Amino acid sequence: MIDFRAAGPMEQFEIVPIIPLAFGNLDVSFTNSSLWMLIGTLAIIFFFFAATRRAGLIPGRVQAMAEVLYEFVSDLVRDTIGAEGRKFFPYVFTLFTFILVMNLFGLLPTIPGAPHAAHVFTPTSHLIVTLALAMVTITIVIAYGFWKNGLKFFKLFAPSGVPLWLMPILIPVEVVSFLSRPLSLAIRLFANMFAGHVILKLFAGFVVSLLSAGGFVMAFSIAPFIGAVAVTALEFLVAALQAYVFAVLTCIYLSDAVHAADH
Repeated sequence: MIDFRAAGPMEQFEIVPIIPLAFGNLDVSFTNSSLWMLIGTLAIIFFFFAATRRAGLIPGRVQAMAEVLYEFVSDLVRDTIGAEGRKFFPYVFTLFTFILVMNLFGLLPTIPGAPHAAHVFTPTSHLIVTLALAMVTITIVIAYGFWKNGLKFFKLFAPSGVPLWLMPILIPVEVVSFLSRPLSLAIRLFANMFAGHVILKLFAGFVVSLLSAGGFVMAFSIAPFIGAVAVTALEFLVAALQAYVFAVLTCIYLSDAVHAADH
């Protein structure tokens, strides 16, 4: 959740080095963003370890949650890519759970008195993180597309049945559309998480300011407080929805790589 004590709504996005490290001009410091990505990864590993450690025919709560998540992503991959898409399930499942956990962890409350570097941080609110995830996806699409289809992969840009005279117009449009895929993936996730956190911080700031004013003005803090509660509830929905959208689009792009020769 947003650090209400910050001076402005943008300070929550500040990347703070925890372990400064540089190789020449290359800064590879371990930051608060790195810390929360590590915490999220360890949380995912621990969750699935706990879910599968004593797996039984009649699942417990943790195992049932893990199975529901597994089946959800499995159905998504199968319905979008087809039977051949099973090989991509581990990647899509990892991508979905990582983004979901990062989004949700960003809504946790900051521990009072914690140093700034230890404040709750949302890595997916930074474009560089979401762009890195998107670039991994598009790299897999291109590599697998050429490996499976060879030069027929280019049929994505020139589908069968299109009139020859239309090709000079269609091909550039399709190429630009393809190249914009990682940007659209990255910006959609980044913008939603960034905007939601800014709005939540603004509502929280209004509440604190009005309460600090004292007197009858404190009564006006009720409206922004209700707004903050509503936005928080919406942010939980957005956190899950954006992880789903990222996974769906990834499956669609992988489907193009699998079925490029059929276009």
